[in-house]
Amino acid sequence: MKIFKLTLAAICAAVILAGSAQAAEKVSFILNWVAGGDHAPVYWAKSQGWYMDKGIDLTIEQGKGSTLSSQRVGIGKNQLGIADLGTALVNKGKGADLVAVFNIYANSPYGFYWKKSSGIKTIKDFAGKKIGNPPWDAARQMWPAFAKASGMAPDSVTWVNIKPNAKIAALKSDAIAVTTSFYNIHFIFQKVFGDDMGFVAGRDIGVNPYGNSVIANGKYLKANPGVVKSFVQVTQKAYAACAKNADPCIDALIAANSGLKRGSSLANWALVKELMDAPSSRNGALGYFDPARMAADYKLIEAYFKLKAPFDIKKTYTNDFLDMSVKFSG
Repeated sequence: MKIFKLTLAAICAAVILAGSAQAAEKVSFILNWVAGGDHAPVYWAKSQGWYMDKGIDLTIEQGKGSTLSSQRVGIGKNQLGIADLGTALVNKGKGADLVAVFNIYANSPYGFYWKKSSGIKTIKDFAGKKIGNPPWDAARQMWPAFAKASGMAPDSVTWVNIKPNAKIAALKSDAIAVTTSFYNIHFIFQKVFGDDMGFVAGRDIGVNPYGNSVIANGKYLKANPGVVKSFVQVTQKAYAACAKNADPCIDALIAANSGLKRGSSLANWALVKELMDAPSSRNGALGYFDPARMAADYKLIEAYFKLKAPFDIKKTYTNDFLDMSVKFSG
């Protein structure tokens, strides 16, 4: 009789688990780039079963840039993803159906790098120099805004086409005098150039649009608001926890992605924490979009990018899915 009861209990448990698995919503989440330290909280939350506990069967897909991730989310190939917000808004202006639901980089990640030995001391010394980056690079497209904020003529520099993985080599060989990069790989420039590294953050110049953010397909969001809310709040909770203790998060990242090194992943994450840290994330909520800043971001995008279809910025982001009790504290 005991054996029968145990067997019956096991069968019931299996049926319940099977039912839960069937009820879980399959969600495809595309990263803005290949997995790195900035994505560790998502991998950690998944490894802890947090998404599954909320009925989300999450698949994480490697990315190849914010243009691709925002395009794929915009057409519904992926329900959710990460993209630089400026790039996502540009694609919104091209017809992409997307809504920003959680901000990761409360500070702009754009930055300019040079060698101090070149004689450059400030951004104004860029005049007459060559700046190298890919032609599609958002920092290049927004250069007029940086120039205006610095009191420079936008045409005072020469742009050189450089592949993303060739920026450091080109700068090192003096083929270019300046390049641009996201701040989350700042540690790589420091390692290569040491005390000779010159740097200025775009946000310190006065141009500070929101950076990497979680975006949702608009149609999917309308049909599945509960799923999106659960995803946002789990992700919000994970980023807050990892900001306090990165070790288990980096462990989960490395376990899921062979080839990553712990040291560089931790260095990457430390810089991401700086980008997350802002008054809105400490006093409002982690991931909060400030309406005034979003309005300013739209004006910036509208001024320097070609929007085929202007849109209402107020309908392109939402704070409704955030847990307002979750703050940044790192």
